[in-house]
Amino acid sequence: MSSNFPIDPNKKEKTPQAFNGFMRSMNQFFQEKPVKNFLQQMDEFFSNPFPNMTFPISVNETDSATVIKAELPGINKEQIQLDIYDHYLTISVNHQEIITEENTQSKTFHTSQTFKKSSRSITFPHPIDEKKVKAMYQNGLLTINVPKQKGKKIMIEDQSS
Repeated sequence: MSSNFPIDPNKKEKTPQAFNGFMRSMNQFFQEKPVKNFLQQMDEFFSNPFPNMTFPISVNETDSATVIKAELPGINKEQIQLDIYDHYLTISVNHQEIITEENTQSKTFHTSQTFKKSSRSITFPHPIDEKKVKAMYQNGLLTINVPKQKGKKIMIEDQSS
């Protein structure tokens, strides 16, 4: 009879216990401060890799146009830029902040400057006529109306012999 089967239920194996000890030490390693904090930061990064670097948009089609709405609360109209390249419409938001602090006692100045740029591009199946595009910005909502291009219909003739 082969020694591989049947398995003797009275025989104790040492491998699972040794493996459990190894797993316990690995769990402790990952729960300790430096590694735990690093892993939490990695989780946060991959759940939201670019915080505050994007803005929500919605694209809806009607019979005559494509209507794009971008939510941009707290943004001034001057910070928004619209660019059209053939089949693409790009919405860009530039935010620059300069903070200057003056300490009269130590006669020092501290200036910090931040610049953030975020953009979203929308692809269209047809070229965009930039002369017909209308955009309006009110109460943090940018609405862009892109008229649809009318295609040309070609009649198919019957071929007679």
